[in-house]
Amino acid sequence: MEVNREEENREETMGKEKLSDHGYKKLKIYQSAHRLAIEIHKMTLSLPKFEMFEEGSQIRRSSKSVSSNIVEGYCLRRYKAEYVHFLFRAYASSVETVEHLELLYKTGSLKADTVFNDFVSNYSEINGMIYKFIETVNRNHKTDIFI
Repeated sequence: MEVNREEENREETMGKEKLSDHGYKKLKIYQSAHRLAIEIHKMTLSLPKFEMFEEGSQIRRSSKSVSSNIVEGYCLRRYKAEYVHFLFRAYASSVETVEHLELLYKTGSLKADTVFNDFVSNYSEINGMIYKFIETVNRNHKTDIFI
């Protein structure tokens, strides 16, 4: 019973609004980036000890930065240039995450071929999604400075 109340408290922000009601959570690019950041975090927990604070730390940071930049950009979506800026930062962090995956794989710290290939495939897919989303925002966003 206590656990359910704690979950409710965690979802609450200002007033009665829940975090799950925020629009960015409805974006497929956010959902994918958030899921991948969690999977990367879990994967790094099984890395060799010496990698936990080197590449492990770097890849956790870059993978979490993808979804964080999508959220930050979404909150500034009223301003097209800011929105696009943060979406490009999300894209760059996603590409950086692939670089860290490749380093872990090629140095033998990440040994599982399927894990490596699945992550690279998923990040390749999200890179395309983010890039297409940027193009859509650039094409369709209307900034009204008098709002």
